[in-house]
Amino acid sequence: MCTGKCAHCVGLSLITLCLVCIVANALLLVPNGETSWTNTNHLSLQVWLMGGFIGGGLMVLCPGIAAVRAGGKGCCGAGCCGNRCRMLRSVFSSAFGVLGAIYCLSVSGAGLRNGPRCLINGEWGYHFEDTAGAYLLNRTLWDRCEAPPRVVPWNVTLFSLLVAASCLEIVLCGIQLVNATIGVFCGDCRKKQDAPH
Repeated sequence: MCTGKCAHCVGLSLITLCLVCIVANALLLVPNGETSWTNTNHLSLQVWLMGGFIGGGLMVLCPGIAAVRAGGKGCCGAGCCGNRCRMLRSVFSSAFGVLGAIYCLSVSGAGLRNGPRCLINGEWGYHFEDTAGAYLLNRTLWDRCEAPPRVVPWNVTLFSLLVAASCLEIVLCGIQLVNATIGVFCGDCRKKQDAPH
């Protein structure tokens, strides 16, 4: 597969993943789909750090768009430098995307390890923090949270989704980093009529 086509495919995949991260982060703000719990006292710090929105979302959207554009015609058309200028831009964007995905992975991993902030015996707190993530395997502990309702499965599902998406983003940004570097030095292997506008 030539560098242009590869960049286009990777870019579309990154854009899809960043939208998944943004939606997952938005859902974390409304436990069990209820807006009544959207309060700094009721949601965990990891939700407010917006790892999915900022890191896995906006910071990965830039390399996604840059990769799609790198798969098109370059600043000088199909001749001259071809798409090498856009490939060079994609190299830097991909490195930026890796940082964003790592931020999302770190925040989401911490969110899974510490567990949600919830109400147990009239006290709000991180009641699963001392389990070092062992609560994930013991679903009987999940029912101890009185409020927000079903917050543990809600957080576990969405943070797990963010962890998986950010891992894929790191891999894809890494692939595009290598692909774009090759594209800078070797150009695009596509013929002029194959290059999309």
